[in-house]
Amino acid sequence: MNQVSRSCKLASVSLLLLVAGCQVSPPGRLERAVARQVKQRITVGGKRDANPLPATPENIRAGQEAFSHYCIVCHGLDGQDTGVPFAEAMSPPVPLLSSPEVQGYTDGQLKWIIANGLYPSGMPASRGILNDEEMWAIVDYIRHLPPKGSLGEPAVYTGTPERPPADDREDRARKSKNGHAKRPNQPGS
Repeated sequence: MNQVSRSCKLASVSLLLLVAGCQVSPPGRLERAVARQVKQRITVGGKRDANPLPATPENIRAGQEAFSHYCIVCHGLDGQDTGVPFAEAMSPPVPLLSSPEVQGYTDGQLKWIIANGLYPSGMPASRGILNDEEMWAIVDYIRHLPPKGSLGEPAVYTGTPERPPADDREDRARKSKNGHAKRPNQPGS
């Protein structure tokens, strides 16, 4: 019994020393290069898929709009992590979409990543959330990103509410005869 107890203690101490000796560090240049080649050549599909949407100003704007609804929390408004407080702290870090690593993917691969996500990174799949046209438009936007920082920081991180475009319904609250705000769908508004 004493021999078993001693063996368990020795194994526990050995395991503790082994774990304590391990340090997490960012991947080196060689590891990053191998991972990039594996992703671009093996794991990411869609390599031969062509974008059916030409990169017109309208399609790029549509891509920016779809991007602003789904992608800005991790990639910032400009696709370059501007204002994203955790982008560098992620493992792996959130890539700049203007980087050669990301721009090295074909349009079809970018659309595949948007649709299916990229494991083991934090990139989630958007299939079922975005439709194909929105995903292809986002690819157009990624190919034509604005300069880093030019769009500011996402409102979700600044606390500044985004202002919707002005139109005939600028003030959604209507004033009743007594001056209290009423919702537009209430009777008498």
